[in-house]
Amino acid sequence: MTKRVSPFNSPLETGVRALSILEAAHPNGCDLQRLVELDYLVVHSGDAGGPESLHAPLPMRAGELLVRREIIERGLLLMASRGLVERVPSPGGILYRASEAAAPYMAALSAPYSIELRARASWAVQAFGHMTSDALRTITQRFFEKWTSQFEPGQFRGPAA
Repeated sequence: MTKRVSPFNSPLETGVRALSILEAAHPNGCDLQRLVELDYLVVHSGDAGGPESLHAPLPMRAGELLVRREIIERGLLLMASRGLVERVPSPGGILYRASEAAAPYMAALSAPYSIELRARASWAVQAFGHMTSDALRTITQRFFEKWTSQFEPGQFRGPAA
């Protein structure tokens, strides 16, 4: 029996998304947490007043922030193993940066989704790249708080007894 692999949130998909952000930010790098938050803003740009979101506006999408870190890290490792991402030590920890090979690789991706992805990554870096990590976290935290408020006690009313 062969194992079925889903392309959704695979290391390849998340790696290409992270690479698009790093390429838009080049020559600057990003730490993993900043990439997690920028990735959310790239995929759900419409939530942040930007262009139409790349992915459908599913009702509890802010919950993605809880699981995004590990899958993006796997994607970064894949991109690094192919020479597209560099790990750079900094006083604050490890930064990830697009390598010189990243621009030609990203330019070769010509599917409509890839073109839209690069546009959203450029938008996110221009709109939020100048912010401190704390300011960026405040923005994404608002989405998470809105999502968790949907689960406050007393909100759910089951069938009458």
